[in-house]
Amino acid sequence: MQPVTVGTGPLSRTEILAVAREGAAVVLSADAEYEIAASRKAVEALACDVRPHYGVSTGFGALATRHIPVELRGQLQRSLVRSHAAGSGPEVEREVVRALMLLRLSTLATGRTGVRPETARVYAGMLSAGITPVVREFGSLGCSGDLAPLAHCALAAMGEGEVRNALGERQPAADALAAAGIAPVVLEEKEGLALINGTDGMLGMLVLACADLRRLLRTADVVVAMSVEALLGTDAVFAPDLQALRPHPGQAESAANLRVLLAGSEVMASHRTPECTRVQDAYSLRCAPQVHGAARDTLSHAEVVAGRELSAAIDNPVVTEDGRVESNGNFHGAPLGYVLDFLAIAVADLASMSERRTDRFLDVARNQGLPAFLADDPGVDSGHMIAQYTQASIVAELKRLAVPASVDSIPTSAMQEDHVSMGWAAARKLRRALEGLTRVLGVELLTAARALDMRGPLAPAPATAAVRDRLRVEVAGPGPDRWLAPEIDAAVRLVDSGEALVAAESVVGPLR
Repeated sequence: MQPVTVGTGPLSRTEILAVAREGAAVVLSADAEYEIAASRKAVEALACDVRPHYGVSTGFGALATRHIPVELRGQLQRSLVRSHAAGSGPEVEREVVRALMLLRLSTLATGRTGVRPETARVYAGMLSAGITPVVREFGSLGCSGDLAPLAHCALAAMGEGEVRNALGERQPAADALAAAGIAPVVLEEKEGLALINGTDGMLGMLVLACADLRRLLRTADVVVAMSVEALLGTDAVFAPDLQALRPHPGQAESAANLRVLLAGSEVMASHRTPECTRVQDAYSLRCAPQVHGAARDTLSHAEVVAGRELSAAIDNPVVTEDGRVESNGNFHGAPLGYVLDFLAIAVADLASMSERRTDRFLDVARNQGLPAFLADDPGVDSGHMIAQYTQASIVAELKRLAVPASVDSIPTSAMQEDHVSMGWAAARKLRRALEGLTRVLGVELLTAARALDMRGPLAPAPATAAVRDRLRVEVAGPGPDRWLAPEIDAAVRLVDSGEALVAAESVVGPLR
């Protein structure tokens, strides 16, 4: 894999995913090296100034009124990192920490932070060597940025604290750096502050979440198509002229997906007759493009916000292009916190609609002639009765996770930081929500595939048949009750890995 070059401009989402998830190496561009060195000169010029300059010759936060003598300024920066590396709880995932470090390096590369080039090179070296600092779940309030998580990374760059090496083994940071031939950084004026003032954790998780939700939205359309088909619903409501009456772009995309996924279905054709007296389907079938489309449009908004933040240089104070070192409030995570919460709401609603479709399959009053709970011998067998319970329990959790974190500000730092964004918390719960949606869609996929088999000998659409057949490689078709948990896990893996989506797209081409 080619290394990702970090320059003075924004990283692409593809580059972030390559480093965070695929372990791509990182190099600094020549222009980034130049800008970093240039901004460092501005900081060094202020270091000898008799006037106080925040982050250079003063304390921090509520302690910013103290002037720090020259001989203590290195200690000031090191103390800052050590004291702020105060996270607690479970370890944060490797991909999140790598995204966080990469995005902090990207800001350093803009030349607006005042660090030395060698400090930036240590971050690039750690990423390239696969050294991942141990960062804890709790500690960030999203203002001033993700202080505690970033401090754990800065601590590792100093050769202190703990890391995971490229093999995933936990070891002292000093040992991992030595094994990789990386000299620990000895922080100087302004550098500790520059390494911990940023929205990089919540931004990294937003970029990762957007990529995951894009895939899950297309997969959700695939699963909806299977359910509409197996519940003998109609595809007439997905017609382009009807969708155009309400011109939301996401809705149009979802409806277009459903049309191509359901094309050529014998099951659909079987009830397009005068004998079919149903006038309209339930909302969970008929309104799927409206809900899936709204989630798409919400995601598009989140991607716009992420793109703006990727173009930002977040630090406090910041080195301006004309050499001033100025305090600011750009580290506040509100723009990210809001969209992270917004996405959690959309995710919960997607899962809620999925669970309602699964429930319809199991009720003889609503499943259009299928056996109760899709059981082989109802009464003796329970079929998918408890699979829906599993879905329901996850959906209930997702509704709790949809409660916004960004409205839950709590003051800190002796009321200097009297309003915080909670963006990190919003990002953490969104990651859990996406995992829940993946599981809910997996259960619907498993149930819809079983129902399609029970509609035999009528053949499903080629696209939905391909997904059903891919599932059948790992999960047997209808029959007496079996241990269900492994079958749910298999369906969830197909959703999570993207294999269910690939199976459908192998027939109809890329979905929108």
